[in-house]
Amino acid sequence: MIVRRVFDLLAAAGVLVVSLPLWPLIALVIKIDSEGPVFYVQKRVGKEERVFLLIKFRSMIKNAEEHGAVWAGENDWRITRTGKVLRRCHLDELPQLINVIKGEMSLVGPRPERPEFVAELKKLIPDFSRRHQVKPGLTGWAQVNFPYASSPEESKKKLEYDLYYIRNRNVLFDIKILLKTVRKLFAG
Repeated sequence: MIVRRVFDLLAAAGVLVVSLPLWPLIALVIKIDSEGPVFYVQKRVGKEERVFLLIKFRSMIKNAEEHGAVWAGENDWRITRTGKVLRRCHLDELPQLINVIKGEMSLVGPRPERPEFVAELKKLIPDFSRRHQVKPGLTGWAQVNFPYASSPEESKKKLEYDLYYIRNRNVLFDIKILLKTVRKLFAG
């Protein structure tokens, strides 16, 4: 839909411009707090199960997954002090605006998952692939209504929200989700 793409581009570019002054400060704090790169690039599954490279500010220790993909837990020892703050405020996700501008993501949609987890979840959860009918989003109906999924069981519950969104998505629903996201960000 052209309207959705134009909205994504304008909103992502606007937030990117407004947030850009924070980026050097975030980068400096990440470098001071822990060893490793400022940005973290990770494979994620997008629309029609195409794999793309998602960009985030690094919130975990260097080489946190050198032994393979692991679900992140609530008190995950790999998350740095700075990473805890970035994640709580969702500032680690600001670079994903670049993914939105590139057209790999939308502002609103299901959370993009890692290929390893998608392969596992497709075996365990019927209809899991249906969430890939639309572009993944920075925020979504599941993200604003359910905490971060850290297991296949929680992913199954989140899928119900994703499928509800896909069945009912429209511009007004997207605006409702964006407003709920902003409210959650300011409420902490």
